[in-house]
Order: sequence, then C-alpha cells, then structure tokens
Amino acid sequence: MNHLTENKDEILWQIAKERVGFKWSLVSYIIVNLFLTAIWFYASRDLGHFWPIWPILGWGIGLAFQYAKAYHGNQINSVESEYQKLKNQQ
Repeated sequence: MNHLTENKDEILWQIAKERVGFKWSLVSYIIVNLFLTAIWFYASRDLGHFWPIWPILGWGIGLAFQYAKAYHGNQINSVESEYQKLKNQQ
C-alpha cells in the first residue's frame, strides 16, 4: 500500500469518527433537552417562561457547527479539490 492510499485511509477514518461523534452528540442533545422540557412542563410551566429554550438554542448552535464540520467541513478545505480547480484553470 502506498503512502497516498494510507493517507486517504487516515482521512476517511477521521471523517468517520467525526460523523459518529456528531450522531452521539445529537442523541445526547435530544435526550437531555427532552428531559429539561419535561422538568419545565411538570414543575414550572405556570411561570410562563419556556426556559429550556436557552440550552436548546445554545447547544443547538454548537451542534450545527459540529454537523457542518462532520459532513461538509472536509469538502470546504479539501486540498484535492483546490488542486483540481487550479489544474482546470490552466
């Protein structure tokens, strides 16, 4: 196996790890925020303020960045795609 193939395997392995990490983060996000919403519903909904919105939004922004990195980040910074663009310009 040559060096280029090994390097691509390492890149694919890293992408796979990022995607699995995102999926676990998404599951955690859903479970925790459902729990917080249940606490609000049973304990403090009479106060009128839906306070779980703050962790939902804050964590959701972070999760959106993690999604972008896991599924689109490697395409944005791909050296190979930039090389192909430069090669096609000549």
